[in-house]
Amino acid sequence: MESNAPSPACDRLAHRFGNAADGPDRVRCYSSDLTEAEWQVLRPLLPVPAWLQGRGGRPEGYCHRVMLDAVRHVVDNGVKWVNLPCDFPPYRRVHAFARRRQVTGLLDGLHDRLRDKVRQKEGRGVDPTAAIVDSQSVRAAANIARFTSGWDGGKRVGGRKRHLVADCLGLVLAVAVTAANVQDRDAAVPLPERLRRLYFSVRLVRADGGYAGRPVGWASGRLRTSTSRSRSSNARTAPRGSWCCRAGG
Repeated sequence: MESNAPSPACDRLAHRFGNAADGPDRVRCYSSDLTEAEWQVLRPLLPVPAWLQGRGGRPEGYCHRVMLDAVRHVVDNGVKWVNLPCDFPPYRRVHAFARRRQVTGLLDGLHDRLRDKVRQKEGRGVDPTAAIVDSQSVRAAANIARFTSGWDGGKRVGGRKRHLVADCLGLVLAVAVTAANVQDRDAAVPLPERLRRLYFSVRLVRADGGYAGRPVGWASGRLRTSTSRSRSSNARTAPRGSWCCRAGG
């Protein structure tokens, strides 16, 4: 049976069958709020609540669109969860919603679907064939545990280091986060294996000289790739000092 409360503009299941319609509709006023076009893309991808499938639980009291707006507000503005504006649901509910969707892989799935749409819009195939790996050291907040952070002597930054694998459009394919004192050549070993498992179509991976040594030999033996170090005479196709991993077989 649907809710007897007056239904606001949103037609999400939490409004129709849950308790979200009992409260006033939120007025969207932030630049991070979902547009109508974005919501139409995300709406069919959200899972059906367990209580609506007869698997127990209470009807949801907050709209999924409002929850996504709150998560985007935190990510876009870099505010703390506890400092969410008062027109959003309680921050503990929002954090639990984001954590639950992250564990179930929903956020990764949404990211992958949106990346595929961008690639198609740019006239490229959904499956990438080339990738670029690089790292960036960022400062860690004061509340970050010390055993998960370190000091990058080369870039003189204390905190964490994120290793990104992106396609030729700069869209993220895989991510690994380590302490800043971890060398690139040591942290890059799991990335090619994960990249090969997620995107078997990738045939070429480019990296700078910081990844030379162990990743090249590991990729050759474990992933059966042929590797080559770019020279200055080949500067038109690769930066000087970079190396490439080409899939074999």
